[in-house]
Amino acid sequence: MRALFFCSAVKEIAPEYNQAARELVKAACSKGYEIVSGGTVKGTMKVVSDTAVECGAKVRGVLPRFMKPLVYPALTDVEWTDTMSERKERMREGVQIAIVLPGGAGTMDEFFETLVLSKLGRYSGRIAVLNIGGFYDPLIALLDHFVSTNMLTPYDRARVIIKSTVEELAEVL
Repeated sequence: MRALFFCSAVKEIAPEYNQAARELVKAACSKGYEIVSGGTVKGTMKVVSDTAVECGAKVRGVLPRFMKPLVYPALTDVEWTDTMSERKERMREGVQIAIVLPGGAGTMDEFFETLVLSKLGRYSGRIAVLNIGGFYDPLIALLDHFVSTNMLTPYDRARVIIKSTVEELAEVL
C-alpha cells in the first residue's frame, strides 16, 4: 500500500503544519503504508521523509533530474523524471490515497490534476485534504462554488475527503 503526500517545499511555515505532517506520516506508517512524496530536502517534504525513515517505512521519492541537488539522501527508492508533469504521474502510480497537506501553488497543481484524473477514471485512489486550522477553507469554498455553478458535480466534489484534524484523517487511511 502506498500513501502519497502532497505538501509544501517551504521551510518557514507554521510549525503546526509540519507537526501535523509528522503525526499523519506516523499514522500511515503504523498501518503499513509505503510513503511517497516529491523526495526533496525542502520544507514539509523533508519532514515527511524524516518521519517515514524514523518509522522504518519505505520512502519513495520522485524528482525531475534538474532537482538532483535537492534529493533527500535516505530515500528507499528514487525515481528520476524529465519533467514536473511526468513526476506527478509517476508519484500517483500504485497509490491508494493522495493526502494534501498545507502547501502552495505546487500542492494545488498536484491536487487539481489528481482530482481531474480521478474524474476521468485515470486515478483510482482516494484524495484526502487536511484542513488543519482552516488552512483550506478557501479551497473548500471554491469547490463548493464550482458545484453551485455546475462546474463540478456533487459526485465529483465528494471524491475529495476533507478532514480538519490528523486524527480524523488517520481514520480514513
